[in-house]
Amino acid sequence: MNVHSGHVVLGQRVAMPVRVRDATACAANFAVHAPAVRSILEYAGVEPVEPRRGRALCSLVFVRYVDGDLGPYHEFGVAFLIRSPTGRGVGAFIHWLPVNQAFTLEAGRTIWGFPKEMADIDLGLSGLTRNCAVRVDGRFVVGLLAKPGVPVPSGAAATSIDAYTCLDGTLRRTPWELRASGVRARTGGAEVRLGDHPIADELRRIGLPRRALFTSAIGRMRMTFGEAEVVR
Repeated sequence: MNVHSGHVVLGQRVAMPVRVRDATACAANFAVHAPAVRSILEYAGVEPVEPRRGRALCSLVFVRYVDGDLGPYHEFGVAFLIRSPTGRGVGAFIHWLPVNQAFTLEAGRTIWGFPKEMADIDLGLSGLTRNCAVRVDGRFVVGLLAKPGVPVPSGAAATSIDAYTCLDGTLRRTPWELRASGVRARTGGAEVRLGDHPIADELRRIGLPRRALFTSAIGRMRMTFGEAEVVR
């Protein structure tokens, strides 16, 4: 990775790798219908992992970015665990990634090919539960209520995973590192509400809402995103 490389986004230079110094997040993970996921992901030509025959793994995630190279913003994500198309084991395929700020939207799409779009993302991060509601053009898409559970050891080591995206027909791989502290987790622990948006219809197709496998919350996370590599 060339640390001296960079990109110009909306007239502002973004150095690589991009760093997030402070963010907080919640994630809920679900076992969903693999055939429906495979159909949805045909546009990318990627294959979902099936830990159990007929079941794929879907993650719903919301993040509040507090301090990072792309500024403060809110984000929601729909991701699937896939077999790496580059033979690197498994990866996270980012299917939908709404944000609430224009700069990170443009940077995400042009630097990495992340499928970002503008949305209203309301977060509630105080109290015993955490919640998120996403609206696009005034239409309610999805709501996620998370009950984080008990503290779990997080350690000091970074977790690495390849993030895959497919925007405008181009499949890309982005190396991603995360360091987490203040982690809480539990089995179950999530409630999903779906609206009348096409993304909500896709989530229904794969079997949501349903009981989560497990739910987690990260009190503070730091992340690094490298340059994207075009896979095909």
